Amino acid sequence: MGYLYQQRQRDGTKGGPWWMKYYVNGKCLRESTKTTEVRKAERLLKEREGRAAVGLPILRHLDRIRYEELAADLRRHYQTTGERDQKEAEDRFKPLATFFTGRRIVDLDGALITRYVEHRQQTVANGTINRELNVLSRLLRLGYERNKVARLPIMHLLKEAEPRKGFFEREAFDAVRKRLRPDLQVAVTIAYTFGWRLQSEVLTLTLAQVDLEAGTVRLNPGSTKNDDGRIVYLTPDVQRMIAEQLERVKQLSRKLERVVPYLFPHPSVTGHYAGTRLKDFKTAWLTACHEANVVGLIRHDFRRTAVRNLVNAGVPERVAQTMTGHKTRSVFDRYHIVSPNDLKEAAKRLAGITAGITGT
Repeated sequence: MGYLYQQRQRDGTKGGPWWMKYYVNGKCLRESTKTTEVRKAERLLKEREGRAAVGLPILRHLDRIRYEELAADLRRHYQTTGERDQKEAEDRFKPLATFFTGRRIVDLDGALITRYVEHRQQTVANGTINRELNVLSRLLRLGYERNKVARLPIMHLLKEAEPRKGFFEREAFDAVRKRLRPDLQVAVTIAYTFGWRLQSEVLTLTLAQVDLEAGTVRLNPGSTKNDDGRIVYLTPDVQRMIAEQLERVKQLSRKLERVVPYLFPHPSVTGHYAGTRLKDFKTAWLTACHEANVVGLIRHDFRRTAVRNLVNAGVPERVAQTMTGHKTRSVFDRYHIVSPNDLKEAAKRLAGITAGITGT
């Protein structure tokens, strides 16, 4: 049975913060409650005794733990386990750190989280906030596992906007593609055909990942968003375009008098960027869309387009999912967009099947 007491002051009187004495597995422990209010001290003593009675670890000095300590713990956890992509995780940590750095974890409750959500809603969408809250929740759960958090606040995720449903009809794609320079035409064709991400998967391709003799292009394990490797067999048109791009790379290598290892190098033959990997082409893309009078479409729409084209072509969904790199069926289904033209085509097929059934 524990009890509270106050230490004797220099003048001989008792005062100052309440101390508590309690027992854990027969061992006597003394700890300051850091409060002069007896009711708060009593609640803390009961909490200590309750945890000791059921064999739970005693959580001491939790009031000293701040957000940045748990954030550092989670970063190390991600680094050692590979549970989350480091760059993506850092993008989530930045806004969290701006708001929570310096705050004590014991003060992090539902009200404070709501204030964070309100603050973020001024600039970003609910989906982005939900990804950040997932990291915050993981941070707190890891702290709880390590006895640095006494309780986990309840978090309510926000309702997200409907998934984007944009995709390229063939006419729009051809109109934009022909207004791009040749190497970019190859890049967007790969994205359109196989649903690969342009910046992180197509533009990062090296010559070593292309095997024209076998007619394949592969993504190495660890280079994709879900870390899985991927290989696709090229269609004749894509294979021809890649062969032409390989010849352009060889010509660039001869001009620079050194080997250029990238399938999509920067086209410059002088200056800092000569022979380096092309990282993006936003300006060229926007210009081509403007000239083709194609508005409201973005490059990520290639993924939805590829999923739709593969399914409509009769490719088994599991095979299509493997080609595009969608790890879960739910995400694949979200990218399988049905267009008005799909519905019109379905009506035509249905008309052929049901012809004559209403005749007299």
